[in-house]
Amino acid sequence: MPEVKLSLLLLWALCAARAELRLGIIGTDTSHAIAFTKILNDDTSLDHVPGGRVVAAYKGGSKDIESSYSRVDKYAEELRSKWHVEFVPDIATLCRRVDAVLLESVDGRVHLEQAKPVIAARKPLFIDKPLAATLEDAREIARLAKEAGVPWFSSSSLRFGEIGTTMKFPDTRGVTTWGPGPLEEHHPLDLSWYAIHPIEMLYTLMGTGCEEVTRISTPDADVIVGKWNNGRIGTVRALRPYGGYGAVVFRPKEVLQSNPKAAAGYQPLLVEIMKFFETRQPPVSNEETLEIFAFMDAAQRSKAEGGKPVRLR
Repeated sequence: MPEVKLSLLLLWALCAARAELRLGIIGTDTSHAIAFTKILNDDTSLDHVPGGRVVAAYKGGSKDIESSYSRVDKYAEELRSKWHVEFVPDIATLCRRVDAVLLESVDGRVHLEQAKPVIAARKPLFIDKPLAATLEDAREIARLAKEAGVPWFSSSSLRFGEIGTTMKFPDTRGVTTWGPGPLEEHHPLDLSWYAIHPIEMLYTLMGTGCEEVTRISTPDADVIVGKWNNGRIGTVRALRPYGGYGAVVFRPKEVLQSNPKAAAGYQPLLVEIMKFFETRQPPVSNEETLEIFAFMDAAQRSKAEGGKPVRLR
């Protein structure tokens, strides 16, 4: 009998090991590559999310963005030496090693080209912020994935943090959010570089349906005002160089402000990512993600026109 029990335990352990998804990372030029790997691979961590393990990576990197070329080798070496991640020469090879992919490259301009071989390999795909550097690239990623039947989603971690999960109400009349909004000169949609976080938080609390955007821009901040199709108004303040995150929600009989110390770690996002890889059902609709990019595209055009109201394309 002890031998039978031992055999059953070994069989269970083998099945559990096989059930664990093999994950691949594209782009080691962001701290997310390290943070996500630790949460997924370190089963002693308090934030550990089970179900998958990062086993392979493609380094990537952009030579004209300082925050990319100054970190890509350092983070790659940490993944290799501390987490024993295998590095591969190209994305096609990566896809042959893994069950699902985390596209982490900090440069949104390369996301379309990096997503193409993943879509061709039909691997479920999480694309970290920003989804792309232009509305056109974002729509092309969505088109290619839809044609191939490949599930994908993109999201800020703030969507699943304390503000995003405790301040969403069916009777919300309007929302103001704020957060860091430093700009990056190579990204055509300059808000996509970092202001994507408070913008996504706005959409988390407001939902879709924005029709028109007005943007006022100064060296210290941007204020973007969106008019929704049901008369609601949503506002984002992007702070420079950095600042905390927050939100105010306007309801018919009360006004609520977020906790200044609201939690917004990566663990809740990784929980959603692993659910997505298992079920292939995105927790954020692709349509909402594309409207967020249409919102930023309209804001870019409003800025170019001196702050005039611009309708979403």
